[in-house]
Amino acid sequence: MNDKTNKHRIVIVGGGAGGLELATRLGRKLGRRGRADITLVDASRTHIWKPLLHEVAAGTFDSYENQLEYLAQGAKNGFHFRLGRMEGLDREKKEIQVAPTYSSDGEEIIPQRTFGYDTLVIAVGSVSNDFGIPGVKQHCLFLDTKTQAEQFQTRLLESYIHAHAQNRPLELSQLDVVIAGGGATGIELAAQLHKVSRLFRAYGLETITPNAIQISIVEAAERILPGLPERLSQATHAELNRLGIDVITGQRVTEVTDQGVRTDSDQFIPAAIRVWAAGIKAPDFLQDIAGLETNRGNQLVVRPTLQTTRDDAIFALGDCAACPWPEKDSLVPPRAQAAHQQASHLYRVLQQRLNGEPLSEYHYRDYGSLVSLGRYSTVGNLMGNLTGSVMVEGFIARMVYLSLYKLHQLALFGFYRTTMLSISHLFRASVHPEIKLH
Repeated sequence: MNDKTNKHRIVIVGGGAGGLELATRLGRKLGRRGRADITLVDASRTHIWKPLLHEVAAGTFDSYENQLEYLAQGAKNGFHFRLGRMEGLDREKKEIQVAPTYSSDGEEIIPQRTFGYDTLVIAVGSVSNDFGIPGVKQHCLFLDTKTQAEQFQTRLLESYIHAHAQNRPLELSQLDVVIAGGGATGIELAAQLHKVSRLFRAYGLETITPNAIQISIVEAAERILPGLPERLSQATHAELNRLGIDVITGQRVTEVTDQGVRTDSDQFIPAAIRVWAAGIKAPDFLQDIAGLETNRGNQLVVRPTLQTTRDDAIFALGDCAACPWPEKDSLVPPRAQAAHQQASHLYRVLQQRLNGEPLSEYHYRDYGSLVSLGRYSTVGNLMGNLTGSVMVEGFIARMVYLSLYKLHQLALFGFYRTTMLSISHLFRASVHPEIKLH
């Protein structure tokens, strides 16, 4: 339903870290100058950096104050935003199908539409993978989207208020939380929840003692953070133990009920709140979509140029792309730094495509991994050409961790606005509570 123009039409599906950065930069470079028509399609009206969703869930990061409006970002940076969820692809017609959008009352507010493209970039990210385990969908909370994180925060706050006001002792595991998955998301969420359990008491819910709350992490591998260096895993495990968080490794979740989680050793961990953070996959609608090559995780298989293997006009980036990493004989890991790098690469490549030039190949640069345990600690390893892998902890690691978000903001807002946002955040922090209480 796009108007026919002579401009090259670039459609980007997915407004996550990579997709939004790419749309913003292309809009400034090509959209404003009339060289191309840039359209971003996303199912949400607003954007928030996904690595911060665990803080939104815990209530230590206010999504309403820190979210970005897609329409406003597009108007300021030379691209169009269209609300909707991609559900199909016609490669012959070069069109994507976007599902109808409904109001909170179930009324259709935007009908099903199609958008034509000359170049298509799919950047729809990832969702949790429940691996078909019984009870996960029915009894677990997920942190794939801002909405899910906000629902988690609401449930957490209400459970504490209810426990504080009840005129009877706490029931067994009434406030306990079990997190399935010992990756970065599960660990960072556990640390934030530990902090919140102390802050609620400081803000007047004094009848709930921290000892009444047990936070547990269940990981199928023999250690947490199995994809990262062992010394990083050990340092993180030690810090979690110091905080009193129960870390259970080498046990696979086999069932989730409304009372807790059961493992393959028949151990049952009771908990009122069950969180699933044990694996990811690309959205199901991508599986073999329009004959494109996908893997078992629904990721689109791409070449080093980030073009899909069966269609030169379709690119993919971020978690939904199975991108080769020849140096490790594996795929590029699904991390925010990879999406940021790929967005920067495609910014150059799509200009080469418009100019009829050969396309550059993408090479992933691993700058290391960092895990934030909130105010308690940040640990990680940084990669360097001269020093190899350097273990970092404490203040330096925390500053590097925060810089990843600042790089994202710089790509979206530029230096001046990012500086102003940082200053305003400091002022807000001085007058607002440390956790969201509504």
